[in-house]
Amino acid sequence: MKSEVVRRLESGQDVILEIELEGARNIRRQMPEAVLIFIAPPSIEELRARLAGRNTEADAERNVRLERAGEELASQKEFDYIVVNQTVSQAADELEQFIKSSRAEISGRKS
Repeated sequence: MKSEVVRRLESGQDVILEIELEGARNIRRQMPEAVLIFIAPPSIEELRARLAGRNTEADAERNVRLERAGEELASQKEFDYIVVNQTVSQAADELEQFIKSSRAEISGRKS
């Protein structure tokens, strides 16, 4: 996978990876120039309500997921940008703007 990411980056393409916290930390170590974006729920309470509303996991699984989410939320400072996912469309719009601004910043550094 790493070689595919590098190949795409070298060809000028953006690469978006949906990864867990440890994966993001590995990316940061291997590619410090990478732009890391953290997608956060509005609150842990809202995340709990969303997960319960979906009803796709047993209570035990949901509790493990919420515990992990708490650890991940505590790590937000390790990321370059934070998008609070109030709604899917709002989060997607913010993500798009962050990508565009990052591209512009990187282009400015190359000039």
